[in-house]
Amino acid sequence: MSRNAHLKAIALLFLKLGITGFGGPAVHIAMMHREVVSKRKWLTEQDFLDLIGATNLIPGPNSTELAIHIGKEKGGWRGLVLAGVCFILPAVLITFVFAYAYKEYGQLPELRQYVYGIQPAIIAVVAGALVPLARKSIKSRALLWLALFVGVGVFLQLNELVLLFGSGFAALIVAYIKKAQIAPTFLLFPFLLTDKIAKCEVNLSNWKLFFVFLKIGSILYGSGYVLFAFLDAELVATGMLSKQTLVDAIAVGQFTPGPVFSAVTFIGYQIKGITAAIVSTVAIFIPAFLFVAFLNPLVKWLRESPHFSVFIDAVNVAAIVLILSVCIDLTSTAITNWKTVLIAVISFIICLRYKNVNSVFVLLGGAVLGYLLD
Repeated sequence: MSRNAHLKAIALLFLKLGITGFGGPAVHIAMMHREVVSKRKWLTEQDFLDLIGATNLIPGPNSTELAIHIGKEKGGWRGLVLAGVCFILPAVLITFVFAYAYKEYGQLPELRQYVYGIQPAIIAVVAGALVPLARKSIKSRALLWLALFVGVGVFLQLNELVLLFGSGFAALIVAYIKKAQIAPTFLLFPFLLTDKIAKCEVNLSNWKLFFVFLKIGSILYGSGYVLFAFLDAELVATGMLSKQTLVDAIAVGQFTPGPVFSAVTFIGYQIKGITAAIVSTVAIFIPAFLFVAFLNPLVKWLRESPHFSVFIDAVNVAAIVLILSVCIDLTSTAITNWKTVLIAVISFIICLRYKNVNSVFVLLGGAVLGYLLD
C-alpha cells in the first residue's frame, strides 16, 4: 500500500470514529482496538497496550492521544496530524451546531430517548475490547496481584495518576529486589513540564481564552469530569461563564460523539462567538499533539529497555483496571432493567464472536433494540 493510501485509510477511519464514537474515552479506545487490532491488523495487541500505557503517562485527552499515536505508527508524522485532526473535527463541528442552537434558543434539545439502547451496547463494546487486552496485559501472577491492588485503589478513590505511576514504580522496585539489576528510573518529563505550566499566571486581559485552555490541556490528567472541574475553577469562579452554561456544556460533551474536550468549543462560542470557539478548541488540543510527538518515538525504546519494560507492563495493567472501573461506573446508569440487560448481553456476544464486525453496527443494533423494547 502506498503512503497516500495509508494516509487516506487513516483519515477515513478516524473520521468514522469521530462521527460514531459515542460514550467517552473508554468506548473510543475499545472502538480503536476493534478497528486497528482485530479488524485491520495495523497493530498487535502488545503494541496497542503499550500505546494505551503511554497515553496514560502524559496529560490530555487519552483517546485523542491514542488516535494520534496510531496515526504516527501507521502514517508517520503526517499520519500523526491527520489522525488527530480527523478524530477531533467531527465532534467540533457537531458541537458548533449545538452551541449555535443554544445561543439562539437558550436550551439544548432532549436526546435521552434516542440513546436508551445505545448505552448498554456501549458497555458491551468496552467489555468486548477489555477481554483480549486483559489477557495480553496480565502476563504473570504478580501482575494479577497488581491488578487487584489497583482495583482496591480505584474503590478507595485514589488519584488515577497515583495508581498509574505508583504501579510502574512498584513493579520496578520489586524487579530490582528480585534481580538486583534493574534500578528504578523516573519519568520526570510530564511532571516537570506540567508543574511549570501550572504555576504560570494567566493574564486574562490578553489572549485569555487561549492561555486558559492551553494551560488546562497541558496539565490535565484524568477523565472529562476533571476537565469540567478545571473549567469551573478557571471560568465560572472568575465570572467568565455561568454555572448553568457549564452544566449544559457537560451535557453536550457527553451526548456528542468524539472527544469530550469538544465541549470547550461550546464554551468558547458562548463566551465570544465563533472566533473564541476556534481559539479555545485549538488551544486545548495543541498539547496532545506535542506530547505524543515527543513520546511516540520513545515507546519502542521503552518496550525494549529492561528498565522501562517492567514499568510499562505495570502501567498497562493499571490502565486496563481503570478502563474497567469506567465501564462498571457506566453500567450503573446504562443497565437498569431486563431490557437493557438483554441489549448488553446480545451486543457483548456479538463483540466476542464476530471480531471483525464494525462497532458502529453494534451501537446501531443497540439503538434499534432500544427503540423496539422501550
